[in-house]
Amino acid sequence: MSPRHIGLALLSATALCAPAAAQSSTADIEQRLSAMEAEIGRLKAELAAAKAAATPAAVAAAPAAPALETRVAALEEKAAKPAADGFKSGNTTLKIGGYVKLWSAVSRYSAGTTSSGQLLRDFYLPQQIPIGGEATTHSNMHVKQSRFWLSGSTPLGEQTVGVYTEIDFQTAQGSQGSERTTNGYNPALRRAYFTLTGKSGQLLIGQDWSTFQNVGVLPETTDFIGPTEGSVFVRQPLIRYTATLSPKVQLAVALENPESATISTTSAALIENDDDRLPDLTTKLVVKSGKAEFSLAGLLHEVRAVNESGEGDSKLGFGISGAGKIPFGPDGRHDLRFMLNYGQGIGHYLGLNFAPDAVLAGTDLSTVRTVAGFAALKFGWTANVRSTFMASFQNVDYPDLLIPPAANKSAWSLAGNLFWTPVKALDVGIEYRHAEREIVSGATGRLDRFELAAKYSF
Repeated sequence: MSPRHIGLALLSATALCAPAAAQSSTADIEQRLSAMEAEIGRLKAELAAAKAAATPAAVAAAPAAPALETRVAALEEKAAKPAADGFKSGNTTLKIGGYVKLWSAVSRYSAGTTSSGQLLRDFYLPQQIPIGGEATTHSNMHVKQSRFWLSGSTPLGEQTVGVYTEIDFQTAQGSQGSERTTNGYNPALRRAYFTLTGKSGQLLIGQDWSTFQNVGVLPETTDFIGPTEGSVFVRQPLIRYTATLSPKVQLAVALENPESATISTTSAALIENDDDRLPDLTTKLVVKSGKAEFSLAGLLHEVRAVNESGEGDSKLGFGISGAGKIPFGPDGRHDLRFMLNYGQGIGHYLGLNFAPDAVLAGTDLSTVRTVAGFAALKFGWTANVRSTFMASFQNVDYPDLLIPPAANKSAWSLAGNLFWTPVKALDVGIEYRHAEREIVSGATGRLDRFELAAKYSF
């Protein structure tokens, strides 16, 4: 290996470990490279001279040659080593990552408008599709979905202790600025947990995706979620143990934060009762077959509501969710992803609470039945260009009671996109979505949206 090759390797490793160094000026890089070449050249010249003049007696009296060989070998070994992944703090390896994402959309609403601050202006949320007005068009742009995370890993005998925290700016309520001026938004906690991982499994304590959900089957989309109405989508505090039954089979069981969302016979407004007594019990079996992955999840949930006088009712809610991802085609560039969910009294787990868990009539609760799902087909046209086409739905079956006319009855959507990755970690995508929402009265509203997103991951 020549001195210049060694120098370039060392500088590349340094740049990967410290991004600020990678942005040094050309003159600075050349200066550092020249200094490194000179040092290696000097050491090799000394080594060659020592070897040329060496005799058995001289070698015994001149320990400088082995020392020079050791120093040159150390430099070459350092140059050959890959860049470190993360950085050390004591015995803990820390990593920082995330992405910056710009999202913009032009939306056409068939029957009404959206007010400033509604989440439908930030991403697809079917329950906010307007119904009962004139057609309107809106244009929006933001970077609220930008995300940052920090993870840590510490060896502990044959086990590993891990920690993970993640924030973004989309899920925070309120804002620090406005679109008229600063566009500043509050950071919001997404996930925060610690783990203890061994050969047989992992214990996780903190806030994470619900065990009832399979995040890995969500399709690539310019939107925040994509097939919102058809997907389980919940992050909440939990205690979960995942057992590794075999290299291709895992079984997870968890106790998760309970919550009951209800409507009444006189109002379609969702109410968070916070009267729950028992944690939700969730479980999920994940099986891998080649490159394909399948999951089957179950949920038991006590739905409970108490009025101001202390009188109330509770019902048992339950759910089942099947999901999968099946790669196919050359190099597995294409794949089919799907999820199908059925439940009674689990409305807040589906579609960002499109439907209630139950209807409260006086002091009596009646659970609501929901069926939801989606399918997405991805085509990898080239190594850097791909498309996903997705369809999603949710149907709500209310009990035989007087239901408010404005309560959500059903929603469905179709979407297709095109993504391009011109350089590593940079994704640019365009997407079109058509969606419809129906309420109990039979009235409907439609959304047609064209989206553009650009995301750089680090």
